Amino acid sequence: MSTKRDIALDAIWAAELTDDELERARRGLSERSFSKGSYICHRGDRLDHWTGVTDGLIKISAISAAGKAMTFAGVTDGGWFGEGSVLKGERRQYDVVAIRDTRLAMLSRSSFLWLFENSTGFNRFLVRQLNERMGQFIATIEYDRILGPTARVARNLSWFFNRTLYPRAGTTIEISQEELGLLAGVSRQVVNRALRALEDEGLLKAEHGRITVVDASALSRYDS
Repeated sequence: MSTKRDIALDAIWAAELTDDELERARRGLSERSFSKGSYICHRGDRLDHWTGVTDGLIKISAISAAGKAMTFAGVTDGGWFGEGSVLKGERRQYDVVAIRDTRLAMLSRSSFLWLFENSTGFNRFLVRQLNERMGQFIATIEYDRILGPTARVARNLSWFFNRTLYPRAGTTIEISQEELGLLAGVSRQVVNRALRALEDEGLLKAEHGRITVVDASALSRYDS
């Protein structure tokens, strides 16, 4: 298991902090592991930590009163989520599920609020993060209503190559067709057909359990 020092240094927001601020963050960090399929939290739960994925893949989603399921975001290695709920001290308005075995870094609310109140660099990071997530959620609502399955697969995949949310992302992601289907809200068979279509268009290369993206920008705009 990673040490607290390693977790802090590996966080994408670490570069924004002074040495003293980083040490303060380190003292508020812990790690938890979740097995595939388990709930990290249910809608209505209180989760008093800001949370990052150290290793794994999670889905942020909700089910409407009419029974319709909607995925807001997928988060993989290096991504952080839940800052809005931590800032407001409110119960979570969504479910968080581990799509594969996942290890989370968890920063206590007290440490998060201390950084929020004292660190200019941390606040710069939060503004970028919140702005990017808001744009992502708005786009998700739009394409969940109007886009076909291939476009939904393309755009869900493009999340993981967003340089604001994942500044260390390369061109390849380890993800199965089943996992991508859970994020896009379609079956594994539909994902398979969508990936073949996107590969034929030269936008990606799909291998077993791995996808190499050729044009992430085109995936994020895909609407066919």
